[in-house]
Amino acid sequence: MAKVALVTGGSRGIGEAISKGLKAAGYTVAASYAGNDEAASKFTAETGIKTYKWDVSNYESCVAGIAKVEAELGPVDVLVNNAGITRDGMFHKMTKEQWDAVINTNLNSLFNMTRPVWEGMRARKFGRVICISSINGQKGQMGQVNYSAAKAGDIGFVKALAQEGARAGITVNAICPGYIATEMVKAIDPAVIEKSILPHIPVGRLGEPAEIARAVVFLASDEAGFITGSTLSANGGQYMA
Repeated sequence: MAKVALVTGGSRGIGEAISKGLKAAGYTVAASYAGNDEAASKFTAETGIKTYKWDVSNYESCVAGIAKVEAELGPVDVLVNNAGITRDGMFHKMTKEQWDAVINTNLNSLFNMTRPVWEGMRARKFGRVICISSINGQKGQMGQVNYSAAKAGDIGFVKALAQEGARAGITVNAICPGYIATEMVKAIDPAVIEKSILPHIPVGRLGEPAEIARAVVFLASDEAGFITGSTLSANGGQYMA
């Protein structure tokens, strides 16, 4: 019987690539999304992957959503915490709302999503939790104090929880993408990408969502059972931690 993988923010961008990659690797995949019904419907029509709508920043919504996924597909074996938002701004202008929105979605969601599946993973003596952090959680980024704080918190979450899950057969790892060619990044003025972004990436190009997906598929596999508490940097050499 195929293992069940749940990907938050799994119908667009990097999450879409992760969902597709896991399905191609033989997993039964569920993708959660926050609000874009049209994109989710198109994604399901094209891939056959079921989508589920809930707010990952709300614990009760996560509990209910995960319960529905498990009732329809089976217990979650692989959880990919990918959902994230940005509310950028210089700190001296940042509002409490901007701070809370990013911390709640990008950091608190890790508790909201992982806690409801954790006991089941412990009971079955198997689990994979993979958190998509960011290069900016490693090095910081001006204008993204909220985002960098949340993504750095993701890494701390991984390092601590990995120690608790190890004896139960659960691995917990982080992936820190750099600049990836998603719709959001490709919407940047090409001249800005050419002059201000690519010169800082030693390999000389943006990453592809499928490259992040392949890393997730590996970390989810049985073959990666000795890797836990790790942070995998996928940034083309832009920042070497």
